[in-house]
Amino acid sequence: MSKSLSKAQVQPRKQFASSILLWVRADQPRETPMGYWKGPHSKIISATKGFQEYRQIHLAGVNPGLWPTTRGVETEIPVERKIDGVAEITFQSALSPLRGRKQTRLAFKDEVNVFRRTLLYLGPPNSSRWYEVGEPGEHVGARALIYLRRRDGVRAVDFRKHIIELTSALVGTGVLKELRTQTFLPWIEKLWDTPNVAHDNPADQRFHASLILGFADPAARAAFFKSPEIESLSDALAPFASAVHAYEASEALTFVKDGAALPHYQQ
Repeated sequence: MSKSLSKAQVQPRKQFASSILLWVRADQPRETPMGYWKGPHSKIISATKGFQEYRQIHLAGVNPGLWPTTRGVETEIPVERKIDGVAEITFQSALSPLRGRKQTRLAFKDEVNVFRRTLLYLGPPNSSRWYEVGEPGEHVGARALIYLRRRDGVRAVDFRKHIIELTSALVGTGVLKELRTQTFLPWIEKLWDTPNVAHDNPADQRFHASLILGFADPAARAAFFKSPEIESLSDALAPFASAVHAYEASEALTFVKDGAALPHYQQ
C-alpha cells in the first residue's frame, strides 16, 4: 500500500451527524423496499429543514463481513442482525433537529411501509469527522461501512482515543478516497421510537462508533481488507473493540447536499 498521505496533510472537518440503521421489511422481495426507500421515502426525508447532507448507504444483500478474522473479536456479521442500509444525516447546527420535527413526524408514519426495524445512533456536535483523503472530484468506486462495539471494561474516552489513532493510521495508508468517522452517545430508544416498527437493541448488540471507507474500485477494497496493514490495525484494535462489522456498500446516494435538496440523487 502507498503511504503518500501523512497525518499532518489531512485535517478533518468536524460535523454534527447521526446514523439510522435500517432493516427492510421481509414480507416482500428485498428490492421492493430498497426501491421505496430511495424513492417515495427519500422525498419525505429530503424536505426536512436543517439538513446539511442526507445520504443513503445501501448495503449488499450478502454481507458476511469484510473485516479479517481477529482473535477475540466478532468479525462475522450475524445473519439475524445484518443491516440492509443506513441513513446518514449531517445537520447544519446543534439546533437543526428541532427545526425538522414536523417533517420527521411524516417520516415516522411512513417507516412501516418500508422498514421492520430502525435504530438511531447520534453523536455529540462536532464528533463526526470527514477526512479529505481523495483529490477534489475524485470518483469513489467502492465503499465499506464499519460498525464497532466497545469492549466491556474499556472506558468510552479510551475507546474514542483509539478510534482517532485508528483513523490516523487509515489516512496514512494512502489508498482511501473517502473517510468519515462517527462516535456515538449511549443509545436511547425514545430518540427514535417510531410506530409499528421494531427498535429492539440489546445492550450486547449495540455499537459505539462507525467508519465509512471509500476506495477507487471494488478490487482496491478487496485488496485493502486482505492486506498486512489491516491485519496489524485489527490486532491493535482488539483490546478496545469486541465486534467489528465491516459491510460491503452497494450504493451511496446523496439527496441533500450543502444544505439543499437535490432534484435527483447523486451517486
